Amino acid sequence: MSKVFELYQTLSAFGPSGREEDIREAIAGIASDYLDEVTTDALGNLICRKKASRPEEAGPGRKIMFAAHMDSIGIVVTYIDDNGFLRFSNVGGLFRGDLINIQVRFANGTRGVISYEEKTPFKDLQMNNLFLDIGASSREEAEQMVQVGDFAVFEAPSFEQNGVICGPYLDNRIGCVTLLLTMMSLPETVADDLYFVFTAQEEVGLRGAGTAAFSIQPDIAIAVDVTDTGDLPEHKYPMACFLGKGPAVKVMDHSVLCTPKIRSALEEAGLLAAVPVQREIMQFGGTDTAALQRSGTGVPAGAISIPTRYIHSPSEMCAVRDVEQAAALLTQAVLHTL
Repeated sequence: MSKVFELYQTLSAFGPSGREEDIREAIAGIASDYLDEVTTDALGNLICRKKASRPEEAGPGRKIMFAAHMDSIGIVVTYIDDNGFLRFSNVGGLFRGDLINIQVRFANGTRGVISYEEKTPFKDLQMNNLFLDIGASSREEAEQMVQVGDFAVFEAPSFEQNGVICGPYLDNRIGCVTLLLTMMSLPETVADDLYFVFTAQEEVGLRGAGTAAFSIQPDIAIAVDVTDTGDLPEHKYPMACFLGKGPAVKVMDHSVLCTPKIRSALEEAGLLAAVPVQREIMQFGGTDTAALQRSGTGVPAGAISIPTRYIHSPSEMCAVRDVEQAAALLTQAVLHTL
C-alpha cells in the first residue's frame, strides 16, 4: 500500500460542503504533527501555519498560501413521501448518469440506494425523476432514520491497483493528500510563512478559499485540485492532460487566468524536482484558484492539478505517482522558485 493510498483512506471521513467537521478533524490530526499552528475559521476552513525562521534583521518573510478544498459533493433530502421514499437535491455538481442504483451514506450511518422513475424514458431523466430508497415502508419509519435537510455522500469501495487509486471523492481528498505530503517533506526551517489551508464549501461556489485568503492576505497563493483528462476512448473534447504523466500546471480554466510568473515558477520547480509537468487548460469548471486570485486587492495565483478520470462519480481514478510528484514539485517551489 502506498503512502498516498494510506492517507486517502484516512481522509475518507464524511464531509459534504457545509458539513466538513469530520474530515477537518481527520486532517488536523495529521497536520498538527508537522506545523506550528492549526486553527479553524468561522466558515470552517482549516488553516495550518508553518512559521518562517528568519533572523530578526532580515524582516518578515512572505506569506505563501496553499489551498486544497476538503469538502465533497453530495445530496440533501428535500421531501419524504408516504411510502418512505426520499426526494433530494444536489449539493455541488452531480451528473444524473452517475447516480443510478448507487449507494449513499448519511452522517448517522444510514444508507440508501438512488434509483429512478422507470416510466420516464432514461434519456429524459432529470434530477426530479430520481429518488432515494432507504428501505423504509412509510414516512414515519423513514423519519426515524433521516430528516429533511440531512446530507448524504457516495458510499463506494476504494482500491489501489497497478499504481492507480480508485474511489469516491478523490476530488479533492487527493489534493489534501498532496498538501499533507508536502508539509511532511519540508525541512524544519523555511524562509517564508507557509499556510496550508484546507478549504470549505468549494463545491458550492469557492466560498471558503476567498474568506481564508482575505484573512491571511498572502503574497502568493496556489490551489491544488483535480483536473479532467483527455486520455479516454472517444473523449468528448480534446484535453492535454493524461493519467500518470505527471502533475498539471494550470494555465487557465473557466474561472481564472493563472498568473504567468507563478505558472513559470511551478514549471521551474518541476525541472528541479525531475518531475514531468503537464499544462492544463480546463474548458469547463473552476477551482479555488479564482477565489484566491480575486481576494483583497488581488493575489498572484496559480494551481497544480492531479489528472483524474470520472470526476464527480463514485469511482474517480488517479495515478499514485502524479500525487507523489505534485508534492515533490511543491516542495521544490517553496524552497527554490517561488
